Amino acid sequence: MFISDFAIKRPIITITAMVALVVFGIVALFNLETDEFPDVQQPVINVTIAYPGASPDTVEREIVEPIEDAIFAISGVDGKKTTSSSTDSLANFTVFFDFEKDIQEASQDIRDAISSKRADLPQEMEEPILTRFDPADQPIVSLVLTSDALDVPALSLIADPMVVGDLRSVPGVAQATVVGGVDREMTVQVRPAALQAAGLSVAQVVAALQAQNLAAPVGRLNTELQERTIRLKGRLETPEDFAQVPIAERNGRTLRLGEVADVFAGTEEPRTLSLYNGAQAVGIEVIKAKGYSTTEVADGVRERVKTLQQRLPANAKLEIVRDAGTRVENSVVNVQQALIEGALLTVLVVFLFLNSWRSTVITGLALPVSVLASFVSVWAFGFTLNTMSLLGLTLAIGILIDDAIVVRENIVRHVEMGKDHYTASREGTNEIGLAVAATTFSIVAVFVPVAFMYGVAGQWFKPFALTIACSVLVSLFVSFSLDPMLSAYWPDPQVEKGERRNFISRGLERFNHWFDRQADRYKGVIAWALDHRLAMVLLAVGSLVGAVALQGVFGGAGFVPVSDRAEIEMLVETPAGSSLDYTRRKVEEVSRLTRQHPEVAYTYTTIGVPLPLRSPGVDQALVYVRLKPKTERKASQEVLGKTLRQELLSVGGANVSVFTSGFGGAIKSIQMELRGPESKGLNQFAQQVMKEVKQVPGAVDVGLSTRGEKPELEVELNRGVAGQLNVTVGQVAQSLRPAFAGLDSGDWVDPIGETRDVMVRLAPQFRENPSQLSQLPLVVGTSPTGTPVTVPLGQVATVKQTVGPAQIDHLNREKVINVQANVAGRSLSEVMNDIQTRLEAVQVPPGYEVSTGGESADQQEVFGRVFLALGVAVMLMYLILVIQFGSFIDPLAILVSLPLSLIGVVLALVVTGDTLNIMSLIGVILLMGIVAKNAILLIDFAKWQHEKGMPLREALIEAGRIRLRPIIMTTLALIAGMVPVALGHGEGGDFRAPLGRAVIGGVITSTLLTLLVIPTVYEILTDGRAWMTGKLRRVFKARGPAHGPAHGGGEPRPQPQARQD
Repeated sequence: MFISDFAIKRPIITITAMVALVVFGIVALFNLETDEFPDVQQPVINVTIAYPGASPDTVEREIVEPIEDAIFAISGVDGKKTTSSSTDSLANFTVFFDFEKDIQEASQDIRDAISSKRADLPQEMEEPILTRFDPADQPIVSLVLTSDALDVPALSLIADPMVVGDLRSVPGVAQATVVGGVDREMTVQVRPAALQAAGLSVAQVVAALQAQNLAAPVGRLNTELQERTIRLKGRLETPEDFAQVPIAERNGRTLRLGEVADVFAGTEEPRTLSLYNGAQAVGIEVIKAKGYSTTEVADGVRERVKTLQQRLPANAKLEIVRDAGTRVENSVVNVQQALIEGALLTVLVVFLFLNSWRSTVITGLALPVSVLASFVSVWAFGFTLNTMSLLGLTLAIGILIDDAIVVRENIVRHVEMGKDHYTASREGTNEIGLAVAATTFSIVAVFVPVAFMYGVAGQWFKPFALTIACSVLVSLFVSFSLDPMLSAYWPDPQVEKGERRNFISRGLERFNHWFDRQADRYKGVIAWALDHRLAMVLLAVGSLVGAVALQGVFGGAGFVPVSDRAEIEMLVETPAGSSLDYTRRKVEEVSRLTRQHPEVAYTYTTIGVPLPLRSPGVDQALVYVRLKPKTERKASQEVLGKTLRQELLSVGGANVSVFTSGFGGAIKSIQMELRGPESKGLNQFAQQVMKEVKQVPGAVDVGLSTRGEKPELEVELNRGVAGQLNVTVGQVAQSLRPAFAGLDSGDWVDPIGETRDVMVRLAPQFRENPSQLSQLPLVVGTSPTGTPVTVPLGQVATVKQTVGPAQIDHLNREKVINVQANVAGRSLSEVMNDIQTRLEAVQVPPGYEVSTGGESADQQEVFGRVFLALGVAVMLMYLILVIQFGSFIDPLAILVSLPLSLIGVVLALVVTGDTLNIMSLIGVILLMGIVAKNAILLIDFAKWQHEKGMPLREALIEAGRIRLRPIIMTTLALIAGMVPVALGHGEGGDFRAPLGRAVIGGVITSTLLTLLVIPTVYEILTDGRAWMTGKLRRVFKARGPAHGPAHGGGEPRPQPQARQD
């Protein structure tokens, strides 16, 4: 081959090329960002629109429905995934686009669509807030600020601006936000009785305040030498200044704000809350900027926290409660450790068979060169150094050395035939070159289609697939250049002269003699298999059918494997309409019961904070439970979660869902989407479906996505009375909204220079019961003397207690309710199959639909795309083999080896209790490229011998004997590289373990069956082709002799030099 011949003739150039690859790889490695998972980009825009004081059904009718019509007219919108949610005073849209859609264009299209509907939308609606949904925008570090002496307002002042301001200056920090704190404000609490006596409404107070609290430039004063700006100083600075604001004239006297309201520098009414180990605290969430490494940003935050702690008051403490940087670093370090351990075990396997430290070094050099050079491709493609890219290298360890093993083993065999090391290096490499190239390109053919899958699956698998593809191409180059060059110029005396110097070499020599005897016995096994071809075919088919049946009966499928990351999340939901104080009491009870377990390190709770797929509300809380390290506790994360799920049933007045997946977000695995035209009927249907789901074993934390109904006060205007008094609906709304929702009436600069809001609302004691609402004064006109006339709201309207929906959700513009559940004790596929079976007996009302969402839908989508990519990969592999063998028939024998690996995959997963999930599926992908290698080596040699004139059966038997050693070596090397991954030690190890176990199981069974089944199938195909060729010759004898070589087409390969085996 040109590469090997050139490398042997130009050793200096070869060495220089290897050094360059290593140097470039090291440079690339130090320039790579570190993250836990690939950066998955998805064109999703989240739109939030506030409509203060509006009920969910009002928000749906006046905001959601008109805007949905506009959004769904945008090109590229994925309607099947686009959702909306209507809650109190808030509309939320999650708009999905096709992956080809540019995110900036999508954002502008949404703005234009909303603008086109603005004239039809309520004037009180606030401006839309558009944010891009990005999984990477999750907080990487969560901190809590606590104190035994300071209250929450005091802690909030320390948190913002002091702590937050410092954290924002850390390189790579995009946002630092306060959770559970309260902002300062100038509070104006009006008194209804005073308003009525003065003949004022709340709206008039707000208007007067806004007119008196402003500062504005009014121009410039120019003199001969100077120019001065003229500024009107009208900004109010102290509560006393606000209290003196004139708001009306009554009987010749100026009525001031302080006479109808209490004015003071206070804090906003809390809508969020943070608790650390049950005590109130202030939380701070840190989000990193795009293009920065998670570990580097987290390191910077940790260092800044140390300096901040020294500046804090003595009775305040700043602690880190969640640190993704440490988790990512530990996970990456563990993958790197598995890579190194796998490489060492692989090298030991090589030494075991070659029995020469020099041959081991020559072969083993392929690993560091290939691995380091692979980092160049990782950097060039813009990937981060994450679990998937490193896992690709870890899995490739056994593959990277395969080419070097086969080449070196063949060179050693030629040396043992009596050739000099120079000739043996050249001829040994050339003899095996095409087969090695074919095996390598077959692996590349498997991973390239996987790397370019559509959607999230493609972005998730791309770093893994391209890393492996590039690394094996580098290893092929190294095997064809460095290995033959070193073999030619660095001869091994132990191989050439048979020298053995120590007891280790003697022991390995005995092992190799034993292995050679087994190879001779293997000839008899192949002969038996070829004599019983039908039995071998039935054995292979029966094993495959049995594996499928075993998977169906004992196996299961899931989306992601269970991973013990020493953390549990619990979603606590109190009845719709519950107050913040009520939710806090329930959460404190949940946290107290949780901390009683010795495995728990601490709990961190947030109330009222937005969660994925949920709108914010004070009736829901998220409890983060940090566990002690695995070595310091007896119960696993999964076992403790099961225990907590049972214990927390004792907490009355709240529903507690336990999440042990370790990936955050509190999203339940099972989402049954129920859609229909009418809310009441949809809710009844959802209750029926939920009842069925609760009966399924393994379905836990079953509930609905809706919050049910919450208590409301309905104000119904008496049109007749209102008309007589000239009271309009708008006047009533203008008085109610600021009184109860509060109205931002301007700005106030506090003593430390921070700009705060001025909020006008009723005092809390006048907002405690429904009867007080009827006493709110409304200005209905003026008396003959010019004095404003007020009437209580109850005189022109009826106030009654009722109930209304807490939340209204839409999917694809239809009303939707999700029946949600977690999975425990069974696989996701088993639970979903049982749910589907039970739902078949449920009568679906006309006009209603049921579909699957959540992890099950994600699993089906990803699995479907992977299997499609594998189909393309098999086709590409077939075309490569057609080129290699010059035949359309011979590659079929090699493709038969592909399904043989599935037998071991199923057995390994069933024995270890794992499921067929995204990680074990990666193992299946890897196996598709690996198992073909052994079959190629076997058939290539048999075909080569047969073309020399050896009878086919003898050629197959001889190929089995000669190729047994490299096949077993590469198989054991691959298994050795997978052992650290399969053991699942360290942070995130159990997440990766199913992959290693699937590969080990698959490669064992495929190797054993390949050595027997593939020769049998090849002989069957060859005999069948000969029979068909003979028959066609007889049929078309009149047309002349048949053309083309006996092996199925193409030019015969050049005849190599004679071999003396």
